[in-house]
Amino acid sequence: EMAALARSVLVTGSNRGMGLELVRQLAASPWPPQHIFATCRDPEGPRGKWTLHDPLELSSTLLFAPADTVNLPSIRGAVRAVGSHLKDQGSNLLINNAGVSSHATLRSLGSQEMLSAFATNVVGPLRVAKEFLPLLEKAAKGTGKEGLSCSRAAIINVSTKLGSIGLRLGVLEAPMYPYRASKAAQNMVTRCMAAELQDKGILCTAIHPGWVKTDMGTEKAPLTVEHSVRGILTVLASLSRDTSGAFLDWEGNSLPW
Repeated sequence: EMAALARSVLVTGSNRGMGLELVRQLAASPWPPQHIFATCRDPEGPRGKWTLHDPLELSSTLLFAPADTVNLPSIRGAVRAVGSHLKDQGSNLLINNAGVSSHATLRSLGSQEMLSAFATNVVGPLRVAKEFLPLLEKAAKGTGKEGLSCSRAAIINVSTKLGSIGLRLGVLEAPMYPYRASKAAQNMVTRCMAAELQDKGILCTAIHPGWVKTDMGTEKAPLTVEHSVRGILTVLASLSRDTSGAFLDWEGNSLPW
């Protein structure tokens, strides 16, 4: 008997691209989570791919909680909505997927673009994790499970290998200063949280989804969003104490920081 990846899952940035596909595949899986919380800044906005006729909206497992991850009252509103929906149960799995890209070069870079990338890619996931921590801690205590896993309690930060200082990939072709620097900082946050939260029973891992055909990745990308997300969900199911604080790609390969 296979088990669900987690009893409850929350995905940020779920109105399009990776986030939307994560929600779709979780809801469609043979053993879906009991609760899937899909959050995004503006579900009705022009870039949102949700439609009222979407079968997911009718699924009993899916709850829509608007949350702007750079706005603290908005995050707290989502935490309250999730908490009251779960009643006395905690929340098992938080997937910090909301993020922004930037193609700024050294010449074109303005400080506002840099700061706004940091607000969304670093401060956002950190605050979301901080606000959801009581629900994650409750889940870690309440599942009766040992060790670390997504089915107990976990924070997954969607990262990118462009943020790897060790790889220094294609810097000349794609300098992308705000994006790369903010993702390197986000990776440090993942490392710190993994170390701090492991004794509380909470796993924390960074995942590079590959270069994917999304609004951010563009059509030039070699990988479909379906393929990447299928890989990511397989990797998430295999995570343990050994991979908490790791930086892995969508196929489970370890990446240098």
